[in-house]
Amino acid sequence: MTTAKDLFIIAMDPRPEHSVGQGDLSLALAGAELVDLIDAGAITVDDDVIVPGEPSTYQDRLLAEASALLTRQPPHERIEDWLWRRGRDLSAAYQAALEEDGELTRKRSGRLSFGSERVEPADTPARRAAAGRWEQGEPVLTALASVVGVEGGRSDGAAGRPEGEAGRPDAEAGADEPGFDDDAVTAVVTAVHDAVMELEAVRQRRMIENTAFANLWRGP
Repeated sequence: MTTAKDLFIIAMDPRPEHSVGQGDLSLALAGAELVDLIDAGAITVDDDVIVPGEPSTYQDRLLAEASALLTRQPPHERIEDWLWRRGRDLSAAYQAALEEDGELTRKRSGRLSFGSERVEPADTPARRAAAGRWEQGEPVLTALASVVGVEGGRSDGAAGRPEGEAGRPDAEAGADEPGFDDDAVTAVVTAVHDAVMELEAVRQRRMIENTAFANLWRGP
C-alpha cells in the first residue's frame, strides 16, 4: 500500500470527530503521492519545485498515474501548483480504486435495509498495515492526517513529527527529526498544510458572501 492509500483508510475512521472534507483529503493525497515518489527516488525538490528523475514503473496504478502527470520539461511545477492540479477530485479516485480492490466495503446505517449507505474500510491485511503504521506514529502519515484534522496515532511524542507555530511542520526542525529527516518531505507537508488552510479560507469567504446575499434578499 502507498502512503496515500494508508492516509485514505485512516481518514475513513467512522467517528464523527474524524470527519474529513473531500477537498482537504484530496490535497493531502496529492501530497502523499509526492512523498512516495520522493522515497522512490523518482523526484527531488529544489526549494519548492518538483524536479522529476527518470520515469519508473509502479505496481500501484494511482502512483503510476501521478508519476505520468509530472511536468518533466522546464519550467518544472511548484509543489503548491501540483497539489491543486493533481488534487482535483482525487479522494473520489482513491475511493473508487480501493473499492475496486476490495479494500472498502459499503454498509447501510441503521437497522433498516433502506437506510443510508456508508463506505468503510474492509478488514484486510492492507487495513491492518495502515492501522499499524498509524498506531506506531509514523511521522509522515501522522503529519498528513493531522493537516486534514485526524488526530491520534502514538501519543508518547515518539512520532518525530516536527511542528512549528500552530502545528505547522517546521522545515528547520524537520532535518533533525528521526523518520522525518528529508527537507523535500518537509516542504511537501508544509505545502499541503498551506493549501488546506487556503481552501478553508475560500470556504469561509464563500459562507460570508452567501450569508450577506441571503440577508440582502431577506431585508431588514
